[in-house]
Amino acid sequence: MRFPELLRRVNEIDGLKRLRFMTSHPKDLSHELVMAMAECDKVCEHIHLPVQSGSNRILELMNRRYTREHYLELVDDLRKNVKGIELTTDIIVGFPTETEEDLEDTLSLVREVGYSAAYSFAYSVREGTKAAAMDGQIPEAVKKDRLMRLNSVIMESANGANDKYMGLEGEILIEGRDMRAEPMMFGKLPSLKMVYVKGDESMIGKYCKVRVTGTRFNSLAGEIID
Repeated sequence: MRFPELLRRVNEIDGLKRLRFMTSHPKDLSHELVMAMAECDKVCEHIHLPVQSGSNRILELMNRRYTREHYLELVDDLRKNVKGIELTTDIIVGFPTETEEDLEDTLSLVREVGYSAAYSFAYSVREGTKAAAMDGQIPEAVKKDRLMRLNSVIMESANGANDKYMGLEGEILIEGRDMRAEPMMFGKLPSLKMVYVKGDESMIGKYCKVRVTGTRFNSLAGEIID
């Protein structure tokens, strides 16, 4: 059984309300899977699609088996067919021989895709890998600077993507309580966007209807509605 068919079969199980799946390698994201996400009402409108780099040269060195252009075609397919889809990703900067031009390719891809969140890393040597033995290792100070620049673009992209949620009404699953500053309960929309609302711990594990009223860093603020 192929994964898209598995999603469709699990989607039919009584008692399930939300269905998520873990990281999808871009080489495995087929149009068939995109359409299964679009047509299964329990599959959440979110996918974690690691890109690692926006530079075709670096992607080839990483043996990622896709190009920047192919990755963007996948993003376009998702956006055209899965209403309200949000994308998250993994990105590495400072891979051996990475140039400023390679970094700019990555930054421009982040801006073009508009991720709602990203896990970003500076490359670190792992003994026994081909990359560890490559010439052109990037100095730590340069890797740190590039990571800071990447994170700034990621944050800008994520904050910009929050604007479309203002006034939206939806349902969150309350996961816990945040005790920083004013205590707030928090839970995720199907798109994986976190929403903070006033409440108490009796709400944990329950679904609540909310209206989005503002933003909190890369998350959202809201109020509970009937």
